Amino acid sequence: MRALLVDHSAPGGLRLGEAPDPQPRPNQALIRVTATSLNHGEVRWGLANAPDGTVLGWDAAGIVERPAADGSGPAAGTPVVTIGVDGAWAELRAADTNWLGVVPEHADHGAISTVPVAGASALRALHRLGPILGKRVLVTGATGGVGRYAVQLARRSGAHVIASTADPDAHGDSLRGLGAHEVISEPRELDQPVHGVVDMVGGRQLVDAYGRLAQHGTLVSVGHASGEPETFPPGTFDSVGHDRAVTSFGLLAYADLTEDLGWLAARVAAGELDPQISWRDSWETAPKAIEALLERRLHGKAVLDLT
Repeated sequence: MRALLVDHSAPGGLRLGEAPDPQPRPNQALIRVTATSLNHGEVRWGLANAPDGTVLGWDAAGIVERPAADGSGPAAGTPVVTIGVDGAWAELRAADTNWLGVVPEHADHGAISTVPVAGASALRALHRLGPILGKRVLVTGATGGVGRYAVQLARRSGAHVIASTADPDAHGDSLRGLGAHEVISEPRELDQPVHGVVDMVGGRQLVDAYGRLAQHGTLVSVGHASGEPETFPPGTFDSVGHDRAVTSFGLLAYADLTEDLGWLAARVAAGELDPQISWRDSWETAPKAIEALLERRLHGKAVLDLT
C-alpha cells in the first residue's frame, strides 16, 4: 500500500512510499482510508521522534474493506471514522472497532476526518465539566481544532461561552460565528468567575484560568500548546474555603469511543457542527500542511485527501 512514511531526510520529514499492508487483529477492521486530518501533537512530537519508515496518523475516515474477524463493528462497505495511535497516513488502516464510528452515507469524508481527536476531545472535556446549561464556560486556545469544536458544543449545551485567543481582532468574528458570546485575549480579562474551563494552552493561562473559577468549578486540561510550566501561587490549594478542581484525561484511555465518534460524525454531516477546515489538499502536500501547522499559520483543521 502507499503511505506517508517518516523520512527525516525529506522536506517536512515525510515522503510518499510503499509500506506493508497492516494485518488486523481479530477485534480490528481493515479500513480503506479516504481522508485524514492533522493534529498539532502528532506532527510536533510524533514526527520528530518516530524512526524512519514509520506510518503515523491518529485521525482517518474511510470505508470498511474487511470487517473484524471477531464479528464486532460494521460490515464491509460501511463508511466509518477512526482513531488510533498510528497508521492513519496510509491507504489501509487496521482500526479497533471500539475506536470506530459509523458515518452517514454520502458524508464528506474530509470533514468527517476532523472528528476523532479534535471533536472527541472537546466532547469528553465538556462531559468532565458536567451539566453546563446556563453556566459560564471559558475555552482557551479557541482557534485550534479542539477549541473550535469546544466552542460549538458548549453553545449547543446551553452555556454562556467565552473564547480566548491571542488575537481577538483577527479571530473574534469567526469565534462568535461558532457560538462564542464573548472573545477575550487571556483569562485575566474575565470580569466574572466562570463555572468551567476547557484549556488547550497550559502554562500561565491555565493558572490564571484556574484562579478565575467559581466555587465548585472545574478546569479540564486538554492541551499544552504554550510549552510553559504551570506554577501556582502559594496557598492556591489551601483546603479552607477551597472547592475547585483541575483535571485532565487521555482520549485513548477510554475503552469505547464508538458512540462519541458516530454522534459527532452525524452532526458534522448534517451541518450542525462546522469542522473549520483551514487547509485541504492532496496528501502529497502533507509537508507543506505540516509546516504551516507548526508555524501556527493554520487556525482550525488541516485535511489531506488520499488521491
